[in-house]
Amino acid sequence: MITNHQAGVWRYLRSIGCDHSLADDLTQETFVAVLRKPFIQVSPAATSSYLRRVAYHLLVSFRRRQKRVLITSEMDQLDLQWMRWAGIEGDGGDLTEALEDCFRRLTKRAQLSLKMRFGENATRELIAKELGISEHGAKNLMQRAKIQLKQCLDGKLNRD
Repeated sequence: MITNHQAGVWRYLRSIGCDHSLADDLTQETFVAVLRKPFIQVSPAATSSYLRRVAYHLLVSFRRRQKRVLITSEMDQLDLQWMRWAGIEGDGGDLTEALEDCFRRLTKRAQLSLKMRFGENATRELIAKELGISEHGAKNLMQRAKIQLKQCLDGKLNRD
C-alpha cells in the first residue's frame, strides 16, 4: 500500500501548502496512523481518498499546534480538484505521462535548463554558464519552455 500511494500523498500535501520537509514528515505520519488503525481497502481510489483525508487532518493538527490554522470548509471541492489533476487514484499517472511527453517535445537546451533549475536547484547564472548564454537568455529560455509545457498540457488535458 505504501509504495502505491506514497508519492500521491506527498504531492497532495505539497499542493495544499506544505513545504518539502513538512510534506515528507506528514506523509510518513499518514502511513503510521493508517498502520496503527487498519482499514479495509475497497479500491485504490477509495484508499487514495482515505489517505488524503488522514494527511489533511494531520496537517490541520500540525497547524493548530503551530497556531497557524488555515482550514478550508471546501474539503470536498479541494478533493474534486485534486482528483481532476492527479486522477481518481491520486498518483498523477495520466498527467505525469502527459507532462513527460510534453517535456520530450522541448529542445534539448530547454530540457537541460529546466532539469538544472528544478531538479538540481541550479542558479540562473550556473545554467547560463552551462549553456553558454547570458543570464537573461537563460531566464527567457526557461520562461518560453514553461509556456510551451503549459500550452502542451492544456491541449492534452482539454481533449478529455
